[in-house]
Amino acid sequence: MIEIVETDAGTARITWHRAKRARLVLAVSHGAGGGIEARDLQALARVLPEHGVTVALVEQPWRVAGKKVAPAPKTLDTGWRGIWPALSGMELPVVSGGRSAGARVACRTAAELGAHAVLALSFPLHPPGKPEKSRAGELLGSGVPTLVVQGGNDPFGRPQEFPEGGFGLIEVPYGDHGFAIPKRAEITEERALEIITDGVVEWLGSLG
Repeated sequence: MIEIVETDAGTARITWHRAKRARLVLAVSHGAGGGIEARDLQALARVLPEHGVTVALVEQPWRVAGKKVAPAPKTLDTGWRGIWPALSGMELPVVSGGRSAGARVACRTAAELGAHAVLALSFPLHPPGKPEKSRAGELLGSGVPTLVVQGGNDPFGRPQEFPEGGFGLIEVPYGDHGFAIPKRAEITEERALEIITDGVVEWLGSLG
């Protein structure tokens, strides 16, 4: 089901993948360079409803408007705040999530919106080649239980670059920023997606 939501940043769109007996809602948004067709987002939307988790794939207003470049972080946060009433209206705990830039939005707004937890897929810890420009503060400042799922070869931050403590971390071996796996790697693309979905299912099950 697709729901159109008006926000102060423009028109957003939510694609719902509902669980029959939902106990949680996982709302996830895309990054600055792609949409909800990302392989990890689609895998979560397929798998999680079977485990009692309704998945809301959120398209930010800039993406709905057909723009190719994401706006400033403040505008992204405004769009996310605007869709929150539609997510929380089911009176279920809402886990706020996203990939890349969407993960940063989820971390920055989690406490004020009352998110149950944060799922950060491919969190961009720093710009490629610039580890000194760390965004660890956003991640550590979420204020709620947080899980990072990170590719082993992500140029925006490899798992070993992340600070210890304050959040969980699942590594997807060989994965790049989009969790693509090289053909010569020891795991397949399918296995990489299983690592993501299995890990997220287990983590969501552990949340109170």
